[in-house]
Amino acid sequence: MNYEHWRNYARGWVFHFFGREDSAFEAYSTAFRINPQDVRSARHLAAIAAKRKNYEVAEKWFEAALALTPDDGPNWFNLGFVREAAGKPTQAIAAFREAVRLVPAQDRAWYGMGLAHARLGQHAEAVTALEKVVELQPMSGEGFYQLGMAYHHANRPDDVTRIVRRLVGFEPKRAKKLVHDTERADLMKYIPDLPF
Repeated sequence: MNYEHWRNYARGWVFHFFGREDSAFEAYSTAFRINPQDVRSARHLAAIAAKRKNYEVAEKWFEAALALTPDDGPNWFNLGFVREAAGKPTQAIAAFREAVRLVPAQDRAWYGMGLAHARLGQHAEAVTALEKVVELQPMSGEGFYQLGMAYHHANRPDDVTRIVRRLVGFEPKRAKKLVHDTERADLMKYIPDLPF
């Protein structure tokens, strides 16, 4: 055991716990420099950078962690998330795809993949990913809303109608938003009178 490595890692953890992120980042960086196999420090560094919206630095540290643990499905999701937030949808899709290959039931990775495809105008691919989201999370109002938008952009009006009718059953306000955002006034007949 390398005492200096563990001392710096422990300092980083304590600083992180008490919200002193600058000091935590410095301590974790030192711990990783001493032991470049320290995946936990790399993950902490990535999380701190992502929280600060420093996505370039977060991407670097998530990649460092994944170089050490390439079968970590949740970390592939994290990498996809920071890439999408950094405006790199193509690279985000690659990370999300790896996340769902490793953990097929990871609905948030399917969701991220769907949004990244939509951002690129790849609406058929967005539909495929978002259909998986609502299969895994059948009460996800946001998932159904985004799927409805993907159907709209993929020119599948009957599927938009189906989604609106489904959403009315458990999230009528979101169903109304979908009708509004798709400019489908013909679907207002499905929307109940809402007090808000």
